[in-house]
Formats: sequence, structure tokens, C-alpha cells
Amino acid sequence: MRKPIVLIILVLVIDQALKVWIKTNMMLGQEIAFFDWFIIHFTENKGMAFGMEFGGSIGKYILSIFSIPLILAGAIGNMIDSAFYGLIFSESYGQIASVFEGGYSGILQGKVVDMFYFPLFKGILPSWIPFKGGDYFIFFRPVFNVADAAISVGVINLLIFHRKFFN
Repeated sequence: MRKPIVLIILVLVIDQALKVWIKTNMMLGQEIAFFDWFIIHFTENKGMAFGMEFGGSIGKYILSIFSIPLILAGAIGNMIDSAFYGLIFSESYGQIASVFEGGYSGILQGKVVDMFYFPLFKGILPSWIPFKGGDYFIFFRPVFNVADAAISVGVINLLIFHRKFFN
């Protein structure tokens, strides 16, 4: 039982530390590009977050426990933003947020901090594509955070490795 709790705490600490750093060092819309396909892009959203066997029955237990802590940690991480960020941070639009100097909204009205952006492919779609041909296109446009990634990995893990659950 100790490993799932450590995983939850680790994901929460990484998620919240990165969000607080982004919030207190970047303005909304600001970016730090590491590569063309990996960008830290500060944005906020008002919502929430995305047949094989592995080690027999023991592997199934491990994957189940691993998936559930990831989903739980991600959900808690985004709920912390929603519950408290509006109270403890000032607005980020056009400025770097300050901490404990007046919030921008009430409890449960905070915005979730997102920052990871992977625009892997960009360009104009070929004109022969129905309805969207000739439009500018970015593959993998969503901006997300550690909590979103943990939720997605946990859910995908459940879907891939637990077919019997859905029978």
C-alpha cells in the first residue's frame, strides 16, 4: 500500500510545483520553446482534464493500483487548482501572478494551469481533404499539465490492460 501512496504524492508534488512555478514566473500566453515540438505554453482553463497481458494476475493488480493512483493524483491536482488558485493567486492575464495578494475568484472558481504543448506537425492541409482542405492544421494542439497526463495514462492503462473489466 505504500507504493501507490508514494506515487500519488509524487505526481501531486510535481504537478503543483510546476504549476506554481509557471504561475509565478510566466504571463498567460507566454511560451518557452525547447524544440519545435515541445513548448511550455502557459494557459488556463475553466474545466478539467485525456487483449494484452502484463505479468498475469499479479501484473493485473499492479496495473490496476498504478492506474487508480495516477487518476486519483491527477484529479486531486486539478481540483487543488480549481478550489484554491482563485483565492491565492492574482490574475495572470498581462502580468505574472502574485501569491497571497488578493485572488482573482472565489473558492472552487479557480482556473486549472496548463503548460505542456506539443505541436508535432503544422501546415496547410491538402486541398483534396473534404471540408478542411486548405486550412491551417496543427497536430496535437491541446495544452495540458502533469495532472492531465497522469489521468490520461491511468485511463489508457485501464483500457489497454483490463479488457475483462469491460466485458
